[in-house]
Amino acid sequence: MSKNKEIKFVGQPIFKQILDLINVVNIGAIVKAHNSDRYYKAFKTRTQLVTLLFGVFSRCDSMGEICEGMRALGGKLNHLGLEKAPAKSTASDGLRNRDNSFFEDLYFRLVKQYQSFLSDSRTYGLTFKEVLLIDSTTIRLFSDVLKGVGRNPKGDGKKKGGLKVHMLIDAVQSVGRFVKVTAAKVHDKNFLKSLELISHSMIVFDKAYNYYHQFALWTKQEVYFVTRLKKNAVYTVIETHKKGYRKKDVAKVLEDQTIELEYFPEDESGKRQTKNKQKIKLRKVSYQDEKNRYFEFLTNNFEIPDEEVAFLYKKRWGIELLFKKMKQNFQLHYFYGENENAIRTQIWCTLIAQLLMTVIQKKAETKKAFSVVATLVRIHLISMLDMLELLRSSKREFKKVVGEPPGQFQLNFV
Repeated sequence: MSKNKEIKFVGQPIFKQILDLINVVNIGAIVKAHNSDRYYKAFKTRTQLVTLLFGVFSRCDSMGEICEGMRALGGKLNHLGLEKAPAKSTASDGLRNRDNSFFEDLYFRLVKQYQSFLSDSRTYGLTFKEVLLIDSTTIRLFSDVLKGVGRNPKGDGKKKGGLKVHMLIDAVQSVGRFVKVTAAKVHDKNFLKSLELISHSMIVFDKAYNYYHQFALWTKQEVYFVTRLKKNAVYTVIETHKKGYRKKDVAKVLEDQTIELEYFPEDESGKRQTKNKQKIKLRKVSYQDEKNRYFEFLTNNFEIPDEEVAFLYKKRWGIELLFKKMKQNFQLHYFYGENENAIRTQIWCTLIAQLLMTVIQKKAETKKAFSVVATLVRIHLISMLDMLELLRSSKREFKKVVGEPPGQFQLNFV
């Protein structure tokens, strides 16, 4: 029998190689800070993290599938630091009762550790310290937990449960820098109050976040934004700086104006002061893209070129791609628990998995799409192969091994 020297076997499953990426942070210190092992003798925090990540990466639909899948791993559990697979009841109790704040803290510490690694050298020709993108995505739940998804149903129907994941990312990164999980009925603009931004930053978001009071506060702090103007917005044109005409299939700025809008300020408690209406001056840029679509952008920066306003808004597509990756490649159609804490915990573990997958994709320097990387990891999750070599390989062939019975083939990664 000929010996195949091209496949690179290692002594650890791919799942263990992924878990090693978490060791850049001190998990023990986070456990101690949140006291998350209190009241748990067997099902420790780290065991729950490994269990949930196994479910997320392998796309299991229930806690029963996760526990049975881990039980079938047999002797490979010792590679993961586990003596045995957790019982379904034990894992379900831990998911329901252990505070999700540990997993939230772990995610942000991992983001901080990998932030510089994930940043690339692309420059946008911009003069801002940071270009940040804001958006949210809704995840439907088939339960009464976190109510408020969809329109009010007719008759005896009721809204499905749901939550919103609000996220802020850097324009040159692919992971959430600030994340907030709320009930789906919470208005998007409330997320803006949670942000702490440095002066001369640029924030880009869609018109769902229109919030004139916050716009006025940012203008005083020299924090800039680009968004779209709502169709029903009432404003007064103060000055027209540029006016052009449409030309079919040509992307161009049609108007550049200074406008004035009225709004009601809010006190420290968030209550609107209806007797004290105020005005704010903003810049409106009307734009037609190469597909003849018409846009009206709103910004508080009067210095940047009008073309750059449209260019900045195009960057917002980066966060849409991030949400697409999260929903298409990880299990967010079924939840492993039904109470709010369990759902939030699974969301944080999904974000951790996505961050680790992004790190893996960059480490491997592969040209494979994110979905292909996620699929390869899922299929070979417990295979003892070199993970980076698996993702780098570009040629695949079935090579017949001399001496084996007919029909026996071995897969080589070249």
